[in-house]
This record gives sequence, C-alpha cells and structure tokens, in this order.
Amino acid sequence: MGTTLKYKVIKDRMQYDHYCKELELLLDLNNDPAVQDEIELLTLLIESFDAVHNTFAYRDPIALLRSFMTDHHIKPQQLVAILGLSKGYVSDILNYKKGLSKDVIRKLAAHFKVRQEAFNRPYKLGNANA
Repeated sequence: MGTTLKYKVIKDRMQYDHYCKELELLLDLNNDPAVQDEIELLTLLIESFDAVHNTFAYRDPIALLRSFMTDHHIKPQQLVAILGLSKGYVSDILNYKKGLSKDVIRKLAAHFKVRQEAFNRPYKLGNANA
C-alpha cells in the first residue's frame, strides 16, 4: 500500500534531537557514498527546523556554543580535543576573553552540524556575565 518514509519533516524537539544523532552516525561513515543522500536530506531537514524555530537566531556565538555543549553533554575538556586548542584558549573563548577564529568557527559548525553563520556573528569580548 503506502510507503513509509525513513525521514519526515521535523515536528518537535525530540525528533530534531533524534535526527541530529542519526546525522552524527552517518557522518562517521563519511567515505561511504551510499549514505550521502541521507546525509544531505537530514542536513536539509535539520536546517529547515533551525530556520523555522529560530533555534539560535538571537544568541551570541558563545551562548550558542554553551547551549550546544549542554545539549550534547560536552565538557570544556572535550572541546579542547574537538577544536585542537589548549585548555586556556578554550577557557578564554568560553569566558568572552578571546574571539572565535575562522578555523574554530569551521570546526564548531562541522561538529554541531550547523552553518558557519551561526558562530560567525559579532559579540562583545570582555563580557563575563555569560
């Protein structure tokens, strides 16, 4: 009768989180061309949900990073490994003492599966009330 689709338009945060995890698993198989269409479809669905629900439209990049760290249960020490930076440098980023370089923005966007624009926005340094 009807065909059941593997992926559908994201309707809620639980489905969004599930699709983000699915995408992470598929990205681990990055060299497999058989999953490329799935990766592209999931990316499109996730970006569409982000755009409609403004999941990070008004956040400064560091608040967004902290939110992603909470959502993905990532500690600053793990961010050191993800970004390939020293503990002190990561601490300075998280405490608004250093800005995000283009390389860091690329790595964050790739890790959290969002567009670079999410992190590539101006924000004030020296703001310790984060």
